[in-house]
Formats: sequence, structure tokens, C-alpha cells
Amino acid sequence: MNGAVAFPLDLPELSFLATGDALVRRSVLPSGVRILSEQVPGARSATIGFWVAVGSRDEQPETFGSTHFLEHLLFKGTASRSALDIAVSFDGVGGEHNAMTAKEYTCYYAKVRDRDLLMAVDVLADMFTSSVIDPTDFENERGVILEELAMADDDPTDVTSERFFEAVMGGHPLGRPIGGNPATIRAVTRDAVMRHYRANYRPQDLVITVAGALDHDLIVEAAQRALSAAGWDLATPARPVERRTGGDTVIERGSALSVTRRPIEQANILMGVPALSATDPRRPTLSVLSSILGGGMSSRLFQEVREKRGLAYSVYSFAPSYSDAGVFGLYAGCSPSRVTEVAELLRSEFRRIGADGVTDDELRRAKGQLSGASALALEDSDTRMTRLGRSELTLGEFADLDESLHRLDEVTADGVRELASDLTSRPLSIAAVGAVDESLFAGLEEEPSAA
Repeated sequence: MNGAVAFPLDLPELSFLATGDALVRRSVLPSGVRILSEQVPGARSATIGFWVAVGSRDEQPETFGSTHFLEHLLFKGTASRSALDIAVSFDGVGGEHNAMTAKEYTCYYAKVRDRDLLMAVDVLADMFTSSVIDPTDFENERGVILEELAMADDDPTDVTSERFFEAVMGGHPLGRPIGGNPATIRAVTRDAVMRHYRANYRPQDLVITVAGALDHDLIVEAAQRALSAAGWDLATPARPVERRTGGDTVIERGSALSVTRRPIEQANILMGVPALSATDPRRPTLSVLSSILGGGMSSRLFQEVREKRGLAYSVYSFAPSYSDAGVFGLYAGCSPSRVTEVAELLRSEFRRIGADGVTDDELRRAKGQLSGASALALEDSDTRMTRLGRSELTLGEFADLDESLHRLDEVTADGVRELASDLTSRPLSIAAVGAVDESLFAGLEEEPSAA
């Protein structure tokens, strides 16, 4: 493989060898169902995921939280399997199964031995297509989700994260909580969730990705058999749903400062700015920037905040990306009495890279860290399965390890400085949770020219 491989929606079949002689195959069925696999030499297990490109950003006001609600409900049983039957199917073979709801997609997945992979296809297909969403189960699960939200609200890091995204993203749908809130969960109706289910779980929405020990042709046959048995029309031609439009959308800051007072021992601080979309060619540069600033024990933030001053136990940077937007953020947890000092350090180290750049040694170390982490992550079939899903749903192309390392190797110190300068010129938002008040952050959210 030389360079990234494009995934056109109208290409029925595609196959190629990726790093380590992994065979990647992609089939787009006439019904619009897309099936991607990565056969890994020497593997004895596989991870499979059933994806739809529908997340919390796609919900209507009357259905906030319904995507996550539906994710729960698909485990509650079908016409042919009870919730216990689904659980036993995987527990009985030592497998794992779960699901994840994100801002732009939902995925139901399982990890099993190679001998049990076709069983996993059958069970996941049944869950995905044929959930009955029994009214009693619906009400029971409403209570479960309210408890999940309550648990998250008791976790100050979760609360800080939610306030941070609201502050940075403003009224953009990406700023909303994935799980909704207690009021929307109490208000949502079974009919609304059912409409959401029927509108978004169709052949042209479904992407199946599998990585590990597998036979692509057998998976395609098993998937078609299971989907047809569920009553899906696989004979009528349909084009897969279009990917979201790429490129950076305009983000209007929700607030410069969001402080939530809590009588807890530690203050949690997040600060950051709108950043890069998933398809922005500067993503490798942002990864290097994040690594240098807050990506490990040798990073600037770890050294300045923890090692030299002992102000925090946890301090790091992060850079989630979406189809048309992204965020770059810095986190630290510290004593409420040291909040101002820590927040100033986070901001000053961020700005210092934009003003002064990075050293050759920092650049080399960051590339080494990211290269090694990428290679180690691919030892796990879960990571490979997720990479296939993200490639299909968001990126529209597949970059193997060699291509990813090539892109990383092309990052320059000048590129890191220029990107940091760009990001530090954007409106900064700060979110904090703890025994603190707004006065402790006075002036920190101001633009560089006013600082």
C-alpha cells in the first residue's frame, strides 16, 4: 500500500494489502450496506462492529438523548431473543459485547474467538434490525439512564467536560451532551425513539467493520442472511448515505468562562479553543503539538505543572475531531487555592509554543511517542475495527500504519509553531468545577492582544 486508499461510495468491491500484510476488503452491497474487513495474519480472535453515522448532534430538540437511549434499548431483546439470550450468546463463549454512542455515530460491537464470529454477526444483526423496544423495558431503561446521568453528574471530571464543550462550541450541536439531560430523558417518548430508530437504521445507513481472524466472504454471506431474515429489503438498490460535509465550520463561542461550584477537594480545569476537523491535513501536526504540550511525562505541561511545581497529579492535552469541527483542550486537576497559578501555566505554555516554537528534540520525541503508540494500538483488533469504521464514516479513506507514520514524519517544527499560533489566536474558553469562583480566572479568557 502506497498512500491512503479512497473509499468511494459507488465502488462495489475493493481490496488491498496494508501494513504487516493485513488484507483489507470492502464490499458495498446493492442495498447500500457496507462491509469492511481487515484480516490480520496470526490473529485468533476478531472484533466486529455495526455502525450508523447518527449521533447526538443529529437529534431534534424533542429527542435530545434519544440516540443514547436507543443504544441501551437494542440490548433489551428482539422477537427471537430476550435480553438474557443476547447476554448469554457472548458470555457463553467468553466474548465481550457492548455499544458506544458518540456525537457523530453509534456502534454496537463484540469481540470473540474466530470460531464464534459468525454467531456474533447473527446476534448483532438481530439486535440492530429487530429490537422490539417493549414499553415496559422502555420505562425500566429510562430509570437506568437517569441513574447513569446521575453518576456522571457526581463525577466532577465529567461535569467539567460537558461545561467545556458547551463553552467552546456554543449553540453548535456538537456542544450538546451525548446522553441528553434528566429533563429530556424524562420527557422523551417511546414513539419518538421508535421514529428515530426507523429513520436511521436502514440498509443504506449500516456499516459493518470486522478486524482480526476472519473470512470476508463468509461475513458478507452471514450478514446478508441475517439481515434478510430480519425482513430487510436487500434487493432494492440504494446508495449509501452521503458522508457529512468536511471542512471546518464556523464555531461561535458559547462562553468565555463557565464555573460550577462544588464542595470537593480538587478543582478541575479545562481550557481550550475550536480546532481542526477530522479531514484537515494539519491533523498530524496537531497530534505532534498535543504530544509536546501535554502528551506524556516528558511534555511541557507535565514538567512545568507537576514535576517542577507539584501543583497537579493529572495534567494533559487532548484534541478530539469531528467531520466539520474539532477542539483542542488542556486539563489539570489541582487544589482550589492553586487554581489561578495552574490556569495561568496552562495558558502560558500553550501560547509559548505559538510564539517561540518547539525544539528539534521535542519534535523528535513527539514523533517517536506517536509512532510507537500507533503501532502498539494496532496490536488490538478493537482499534483496527474502529479505524475501519472511522475511515468509512468520516474520513472517506483508509491510511494504514505506514501511511500514518509517513504523514507524521512530514510534520515540521515550523508547522507546529504556525498551528499553535493559529490556535492561540482563537477565542479561549475555560470551564472549572470545584470550590472556586469566577474571580480566580479574571483576565485569563482574554485574547492574546489584551492579555
